[in-house]
Amino acid sequence: MLDVTAFFDNDTNNVSYIAADRQTGQCAVIDSLLDYDSASGRTMTESADKLIASVRENDFSVEWIIDTHVHADHVTAAHYIKSKLGGKTAIGSNITEVQKVFGKIFNESQAFHTDGSQFDHLFEDNETYAVGSITGKAIHTPGHTSACMVHHIGDALFVGDTLFMPDFGTARCDFPGGDAAQLYNSIQKIYQLPDDTRMFLCHDYKAPGRDEFAWETTVGEQRRSNVQVNENVSQAEFVAMRQARDKKLGTPRLMVPSVQINMRAGEFPEPESNGRRYIKVPLNTL
Repeated sequence: MLDVTAFFDNDTNNVSYIAADRQTGQCAVIDSLLDYDSASGRTMTESADKLIASVRENDFSVEWIIDTHVHADHVTAAHYIKSKLGGKTAIGSNITEVQKVFGKIFNESQAFHTDGSQFDHLFEDNETYAVGSITGKAIHTPGHTSACMVHHIGDALFVGDTLFMPDFGTARCDFPGGDAAQLYNSIQKIYQLPDDTRMFLCHDYKAPGRDEFAWETTVGEQRRSNVQVNENVSQAEFVAMRQARDKKLGTPRLMVPSVQINMRAGEFPEPESNGRRYIKVPLNTL
C-alpha cells in the first residue's frame, strides 16, 4: 500500500504530497509548493523545506518530482527540491502545448524552448512507471488545461485540479487550452476506476458549511455525490454549468508568476543584462 503524506498550505489552499513505498524507501513528490510573495516578488522555501525535512526524516529516496499540470495558482518547488534531494522532474507530454500558448502570451525569447526539455521526463498517456516496487500509471485528463495528468500509483490517485472535494465540485475550464466537454470526459475515465481507490486532491477551498479543510476522498464518493459531476449529470448539463460559472471567476492571484515559472519546471526566467530575473505582466491580456 502506498504511504501518502500531505502538506497543506493555507495561503494558496494547495496540497503537496510525498507518495512513498516504505518497503523500498523510494518516493515521489507530487505538486510541490514554493512560497511566493506577490508584493515583493520574493520566493521563499519554508513550505518546500518542511517537505524535504520529512523525506530526510523517513530516509526516503526521491525518484520522481511530479507536477500534475502547469499550475496557475501556486509556484512549483520542483527545481528547488531536485537540487536538495535529487529525483527526476516530470509532467505530461502535452506541456509543449501549454508552453507554446503561454510563450506567446508572455512574449518569451528564443531562449525559451517549447519542447518540454526543461523537465527530465514527459509522461505519455497510459504510461506506466514505478515508485519503488509500486506501479504508477499516468492518465491524460485534459479539460482544466490541455496537459493535465492524473497519476494512479498503487491504490492511490492524485488528480491535481481535475476534481475538488465532492461538496465543492470540479476545476475551471476557461484557461487557454481548457475545455469543459473534455474535462467531463476525463472525469468519466476516473470514475471507471474501482470505487475504493483513494483520491488525493491538489486543492481544497472548504465548501460552505464544512468546518475543516479536506483533501482525501474516493472514486466512489466522487462518482455518487460530486455536486457538479456525479453519475446522474450529463455532459451537456456539466458543460452549461461549468461555462456559466467560469464566466464569473477572476484570474487567479498568482497566475502570472506561477505559469512563467511552472512551465520551466520550477526554474526562474533567464537573467537579463543586469543579472536579475523578471516576471512579466502582460497588460489587458489575461
